[in-house]
Amino acid sequence: MNTKITEQQIEAFDRDGFTIIDQFIDESEIEELLAAIEQCIAQMGKRRFAGDSREIVDDPNYSKVFLQRLNLWKINETIRKYFLAPELGQMCCRLADIDGVRMWHDQTLQKAPWANATAWHMDNPKWSFHSYQSATIWVALDPVTIQNGCLYYLPGSHKVTEHDRNSATTGSDMSDLFETYPELKDVEAVPIELKKGGAALHNSMIAHAAGPNMTPYWRRAMTCSYMPEGATFNGLQNVLSDERIRTLRIGDVLNDEEIVPLIWAKGTATTA
Repeated sequence: MNTKITEQQIEAFDRDGFTIIDQFIDESEIEELLAAIEQCIAQMGKRRFAGDSREIVDDPNYSKVFLQRLNLWKINETIRKYFLAPELGQMCCRLADIDGVRMWHDQTLQKAPWANATAWHMDNPKWSFHSYQSATIWVALDPVTIQNGCLYYLPGSHKVTEHDRNSATTGSDMSDLFETYPELKDVEAVPIELKKGGAALHNSMIAHAAGPNMTPYWRRAMTCSYMPEGATFNGLQNVLSDERIRTLRIGDVLNDEEIVPLIWAKGTATTA
């Protein structure tokens, strides 16, 4: 796993809201992750969240966008090994300019053959904490192209978007975002094609989308999102279980190691 980043990548992340690692994992690591993901999907059945009794709500439009399963780290040691790695946490801290980072959630996002596009949206406004310094890594487990549904970013949009403005949600019309953010309508989208094993890292307030899969093959990806140490609960449930949500009040610090484990903090040792 390659977690070395340059000053140029850090500058790009700050300026544009994203940066690219051409080869984040190698072929053997890809195969290890794919096997772990397949095992988790089989184990979870219709449950969207690992370690949670909630089942997938039958939404015909949503299911045509992608297959999604979250919090695989809770049930699989291989996922834990990669996405709770201290060196990955340190890299996220360097990119986001923060002193400590916790896991928010991982997820596999897989576009089936001929799957629909993923509409413009931001991640963090939907989460149980609000931050302009949360980060996500998106790892390509197949070659990702314009033809099979690559990511698109609106560069710099992370400096425009806000938590208290409604935003488009995944599965809605592609143009919905611009009703809320007309100032982004003329920004030229950047397609992010990745080699197998490559990764995109983005600020979780950046507007992003994905094209349709116009091929007869799956487009598989694994992602993980990280929140700054000290982030507080904002009242939204998102990936939190029904049991956990009943114990929280707005303003509580999210620091339960069984739910949002600390990955890396300034002053801790790392192998990076």
